Amino acid sequence: MPVSVLGVIPARFASRRFDGKPLALLGGKPLIQHVYERSSACPVLARVVVATDDRRIQAAVEAFGGRAVMTSPEHLSGTDRVAEVAAADNAGIVVNIQGDEPFVNSRVLEQVVRPLLDPDAPPMSTLCKQIKDPLAVADRDVVKVVMDRAGRALYFSRSPIPYPGRGEGSIAWEHIGIYAYRRDFLLAFSRMDPTPLEGREGLEQLRALEHGHRIAVVATEDHVGVSVDTPEDLERARRLMQRPVPA
Repeated sequence: MPVSVLGVIPARFASRRFDGKPLALLGGKPLIQHVYERSSACPVLARVVVATDDRRIQAAVEAFGGRAVMTSPEHLSGTDRVAEVAAADNAGIVVNIQGDEPFVNSRVLEQVVRPLLDPDAPPMSTLCKQIKDPLAVADRDVVKVVMDRAGRALYFSRSPIPYPGRGEGSIAWEHIGIYAYRRDFLLAFSRMDPTPLEGREGLEQLRALEHGHRIAVVATEDHVGVSVDTPEDLERARRLMQRPVPA
């Protein structure tokens, strides 16, 4: 029997840098609608739901025909919000889709799910892409990942990894924050104690590594990396919409 895959888009109204971001208009549609519609076009996902703690976002999603679920306002992270939705669903695999990436596409969602279809694979997977801009390697806002030979994460960091001073033609990889989890692992992960490296780097995925769990990392060339974190990012997304973007 094929495993069912649930896509969850966590979305909150309050934001340190951009309040009301999910409802900001992009091409005449709320940002959250772009994410929802493009995620729903992925044939691997049996269903997609927005997980929010704000009635305004719920109303906006339902107005365009989407499904939204109200979750606890006490959650500290989007992962906790996704886990609450997953706990009430019977899907075998759950995909955490960033609500601020309006150009997410079917290919990257299929790629992040694919490792978990192997029962012997790690219980969690994510994506990366090769860094082409040398300045990005030193940018703390660009999270880097290094993997072992089997494509499993060794470490994630805001610092340049691997060390760039030795070896010719070394490759650095940017982590892309889309995750797939086996449902049972996601529920367990949301209950794990936060860990020292997680706090030091400000990267939640390190909690899994510090507790001894593996993370499969898939390299992709299909990710359109526009994350809307600020009003300036929204203007950049508006300019990008003038060019064809793969669905």
